[in-house]
Amino acid sequence: MKTKFKNYGFAAATAVGLCWSCPLSGLAAVANVTVNNSPVGFVPATTNISTGDKVIWTWPAGSNFHNVTSTSSPQAWTASATLDGPATFTNTFTTAGTFPYECSIHLFTGSVVVRAVVAPTVSITSPTNGTVFATPADVKINVTAAESGGTITNVAFLVGAIVLTNEVAAPFAATTNILSAGSYPLSAIASDSKGVKVTNSVTINIVAPSSLVLGGVEWSGATAFQFSYTADSGLSYIVQRSTNLLSTNWQTLATFRAGGSSMNFTDVNATANPGFYRVGRLPNP
Repeated sequence: MKTKFKNYGFAAATAVGLCWSCPLSGLAAVANVTVNNSPVGFVPATTNISTGDKVIWTWPAGSNFHNVTSTSSPQAWTASATLDGPATFTNTFTTAGTFPYECSIHLFTGSVVVRAVVAPTVSITSPTNGTVFATPADVKINVTAAESGGTITNVAFLVGAIVLTNEVAAPFAATTNILSAGSYPLSAIASDSKGVKVTNSVTINIVAPSSLVLGGVEWSGATAFQFSYTADSGLSYIVQRSTNLLSTNWQTLATFRAGGSSMNFTDVNATANPGFYRVGRLPNP
């Protein structure tokens, strides 16, 4: 049997990456409570906030001889002085819970309900960690982002320190411009309606693919025919066989992601009939 080889190149790629996530604190909110004389009391009587937020109690002009005293045990804050308006008192709440309070002189009451801030989640679903792309590469970045009890208001896509785009609604996706060979950190920063941010990143590697060269041809058994081919680690390849170079019906024998610069392949079902083999680099995903 005379066996011939033909190199066949396809477009190619995949990606190499690292992944980490980093929550970023959001902007604290401010809630306002009025210390009223008429009608007497705290307005509103119940204030709902999140951890890290602050409450400002305000005595308007004419609101006299009132204080804001925590009745939690232990006290959540040191009581304000007994004040005459105009005046203010501020407390920042760093833990979740319900915190009752009163004016200890007139015994009208209020409460602050503090809910724990739940950070949003964000994940770059593709490209996956450990992928490699061949030049030139347009890379589509797909992201999932969610918030329990809130709303994702923005996902920023970055290539290195450069903002590629911002997306305000799902599905969250963006495509890079053509990237040349090199290493590129890709990041997605999700922001929620409470101002909390979280980041997920991967690093992709873009390589200039080398030419395909076949060699090392030999029979290693009665029906085992083997050869080697050059490759680029991380890129994916396809091996095909046909009995006729003019045929459009090439049989796919295997696909591989290269683990080095040289790969070996053995066709364990080779026959004495003429056989033609080709190796191609698969397109970028």
